[in-house]
Amino acid sequence: MDKAFQDFYADNFSHCYGCGKHNPDGHQLKSYWDGDDTVARYTPKPIYSGGVPNHVYGGLIASLLDCHGTASAAAFIYRDLSIEMGTSEEPIRCVTASLKVEFRRPTPMGTELTVQGKLRELDGRKVWVDLSLSANGEVCATGEMLAIRFKE
Repeated sequence: MDKAFQDFYADNFSHCYGCGKHNPDGHQLKSYWDGDDTVARYTPKPIYSGGVPNHVYGGLIASLLDCHGTASAAAFIYRDLSIEMGTSEEPIRCVTASLKVEFRRPTPMGTELTVQGKLRELDGRKVWVDLSLSANGEVCATGEMLAIRFKE
C-alpha cells in the first residue's frame, strides 16, 4: 500500500494535530503496514526539545504513540473485517480510551524516530495495541493503548 492509513481519513476527521492531513501546523504523521504490524517514521523539529538539551520532549513522544496507535487500531479492524481501506461506505476510525506510556531512555533529537504498533487483541469495538518508539535502533518508549471504534 502506497498510501498511509491517515490518507484514507474522511476530511471531517483529518484535522488532528498529530496526524491530520488538513492540519498544516501539525506533525503530519503517516502510518503504514509493516508485515502484520504497523510503522510510522518522524523526525522531530528543534522546537520539540525537552528539558534536557538535545532530547525530545515527552509530550511529543506520547502524541506520536497516540496518533499511530489509533491509526493502527483502525487498520487492524479493516484487516479483521477483510475490508480494503478506502472502500467502505463508512470509514473506520478509532479514538483513544487509554494510553499508558513508559519512557525507557532519553530520546535524542536530530534523528528519525520509528513508531511501531502490534495488535494485542481485538474484541468488537475495542482494540488493544502495543506500541514502541525507537531512535537509532534503541527503544526509547513503549506504550499500551486501548482504542475504541468510533461510531457517530
